[in-house]
Amino acid sequence: MAGRRRAMSRAGSFVALGALLAAMSACGGGDGAPSDARSTAVQHVLDRRAAAVVAGDTTAYRATGDADPTLLSDLAEVPLDGWSYRLTRLGRTEHARATATAELRYRVEGYDKAPVVTERTLTLRLRTGHWYVTDDRPAKKSADQLWDQGRVTVVKGEHSLVLGVGQRRSALRSYADDADDAVPAVDSAWGTDWARRVVVVVPKSLDGMGELLGAPASGYQGIAAVTTGEAGGSRTAPADRVIINPEAYSVLGYFGKQVVLTHETTHVATRAHTSAATPLWLSEGYADWAGYRGSGRTPAQAAPELQRAVRGGSAPGTLPDDADFGFSGDSADLAQAYESGWLACRMIADDWGEEKLNAFYKAVGGHRQRAGAVDAAAQSVLGVDERELVARWRSYVRDELG
Repeated sequence: MAGRRRAMSRAGSFVALGALLAAMSACGGGDGAPSDARSTAVQHVLDRRAAAVVAGDTTAYRATGDADPTLLSDLAEVPLDGWSYRLTRLGRTEHARATATAELRYRVEGYDKAPVVTERTLTLRLRTGHWYVTDDRPAKKSADQLWDQGRVTVVKGEHSLVLGVGQRRSALRSYADDADDAVPAVDSAWGTDWARRVVVVVPKSLDGMGELLGAPASGYQGIAAVTTGEAGGSRTAPADRVIINPEAYSVLGYFGKQVVLTHETTHVATRAHTSAATPLWLSEGYADWAGYRGSGRTPAQAAPELQRAVRGGSAPGTLPDDADFGFSGDSADLAQAYESGWLACRMIADDWGEEKLNAFYKAVGGHRQRAGAVDAAAQSVLGVDERELVARWRSYVRDELG
């Protein structure tokens, strides 16, 4: 502890020296390019600010700028394992003020093996020879982080961590219970070779969901949840986040909630084997297959839109394209795309077995490119080519829904 105080004291001396040099250089006006001294001074302020966030040190945080340290109270329950800023751009100093862009990297303890990275825009003010942060918000093309929307409440389950804003703790506990039930369901379908933990994020509203995703909220109306993560993510990638639409999720019954969270948790489990080569009909179809697996739901019950198309004489002739899964399109077409992918995975599990379905999924994701991925995996794992696989799916759809 004493060593840490000495280190912070030395850092404070460097900051003071950098700030003095920055104040001298700021008087010259310049062409807007940041001077080394000025950048160094600002970076040291950001380092002190980050250390204060991790330590939850209100006094140290106030010393870097904000008089009202709402960020610390908003993050008080979040188990942080790291928080740092890297200055990437420092704008022109005008009237002792400057705007900076910084890369924020943070980790949630026990879940993120690598930091989540997001870009922030900071406003700074030069006062008595020192720089202070007066505003810290998402950069123009970056999505909100949950704490940007208010105080974060945290509930920890056996296999889950639920973070919410504007939600009762009891409601967040129910999300944790649902997620805890989803993990063993995914284990049963996919196996246990994954982190077996899930982070669930619950904003206050649909609008909050859109802000977290950096997209118009209207595109997610009626969508109960989505999962964010890097396709083909390694075992050292940050944990995926399951982001809930509380308005759509709340109207579901127990079964619907369980299907939704099992579906999203399946995306978490399969992430390392999902790549640019994986078509959405397979990744979404497999997640639905895991969600409905063991439920006893018949194709007619689980695929009403596809059944309507079959009985109306307009059964699809091909598996859906990625574009068919866009949330902004017709809801019936979107449902039919999901149902088609689900029945394709169900057919593979029925005809070849669940182990073959898992092996097929991994083989597709392991292909170097999208072109030829399904065909190569079908031949190597299932013993048929893509054309035969699609033909068998069409027959299966007609038999199950006709």
